[in-house]
Amino acid sequence: MRNFALLLDSLSTTQSRTGKLRLLGEYFQAAPDPDRGWALAALTDGLDVSVPIRRVLTEVMADKIDPVLYKLSRDFVGDTAETVALLWPDLLSNAPPPSLDDIITRMRDVRGTAALARETGALLDTMTSRERWAFLKLIGGAPRVGVSARLAKTALAEFSGHDISEIEEIWHGLAQPYAELFAWLEGRAPRPDASGKPMFRPLMLAHSIEDGDWAALTLDDIAAEWKWDGIRVQAAMRGGDVRLYSRSSDDISASFPDITGALVMHDAVVDGELLVMRDGIVQPFNDLQQRLNRKTISAKMLRDYPVHIRLYDILFDRDEDLRTLSFRDRRARLETWHAKAQPAHTDVSALVSFRDFDDLRLIWSGTRDMAIEGLMLKRWSSPYLAGRPKGHWFKWKRAPLTLDCVLMYAQRGSGKRSSFYSDYTFGV
Repeated sequence: MRNFALLLDSLSTTQSRTGKLRLLGEYFQAAPDPDRGWALAALTDGLDVSVPIRRVLTEVMADKIDPVLYKLSRDFVGDTAETVALLWPDLLSNAPPPSLDDIITRMRDVRGTAALARETGALLDTMTSRERWAFLKLIGGAPRVGVSARLAKTALAEFSGHDISEIEEIWHGLAQPYAELFAWLEGRAPRPDASGKPMFRPLMLAHSIEDGDWAALTLDDIAAEWKWDGIRVQAAMRGGDVRLYSRSSDDISASFPDITGALVMHDAVVDGELLVMRDGIVQPFNDLQQRLNRKTISAKMLRDYPVHIRLYDILFDRDEDLRTLSFRDRRARLETWHAKAQPAHTDVSALVSFRDFDDLRLIWSGTRDMAIEGLMLKRWSSPYLAGRPKGHWFKWKRAPLTLDCVLMYAQRGSGKRSSFYSDYTFGV
């Protein structure tokens, strides 16, 4: 627990990406199993431990401080975990704090707010202020120390010498606390087997097109597609199991049961844009936001915000890996697969026809009136490469509109933004 607390504290005060990667790599190399696995889980997908932290801490603090003073303190500090960590009385003891594994074991089987409050209080008594803060961040499910899941996986790749795409392709087939993952990364065991599961495959991303890029393009080189204003997703279908992943590899399947249900009878991995569509018309991104990050989806929400995937690419057709094929060949395979499978709530993104680059620019200039973000330009010869390879795919977004505004008010945020003025009111 002591080293984990130091890690979180250091991460929260380190701004640079390189510095955060160094801290994570040093921790993953030095920490024992299974503690480092629990730490990794906390920083990525979240622990398999559910604690209603606000209710528990309100009860924990009930006999420690006047409730009004506690609320005022919480509002001033801006972070519940930090407030409790600072207010909790220090008990002088030479005993070491519990390990992360001890904490998870003790908290996992406790039921009821009162019992959780007692166990939380007992654990807080064994810790210093920094350890208390880290402990509460751990069980609260949101460390918020400026580390994304992608950054944590990048740190694993750097300290082990493996490519991050190798880690991402097996990630969703692993179980916490990731003992088999660390055994493979350290060369003590083979790579975990994720075959037969609907795994995430790292996406191919585009660069914003620049003036110098045009000179290297010819009319025969590229295909053009509309750039839709949704979220990029990957649908992985395998053996009756369907997973929908965001571009950062987050499993968002639970928020979109209508999509996963429509794809359950198929076996492929496809890439596309998630949109809300009504009567064949793409709706504003705000409509899609109503469906994002929802743990439960009501029948009314399914009806009011019907989602749809506009497909761009196909990575796997059953067991056949298509990523080494050219975009031209993959596009043909995608059209063939979709025509045969005919999955509901999907279609294939249309190609944009153009005579020359002047014609293409004229089409691009009209995208605002069509409520489309712009155009995508893709080399017909491009294989499907993980990451953002240079010179293959280009995004050509329409120019942003501007407004003349006056800043009227600035207000401090809460939680991780409590030290910053993050809420602003503008007059237009």
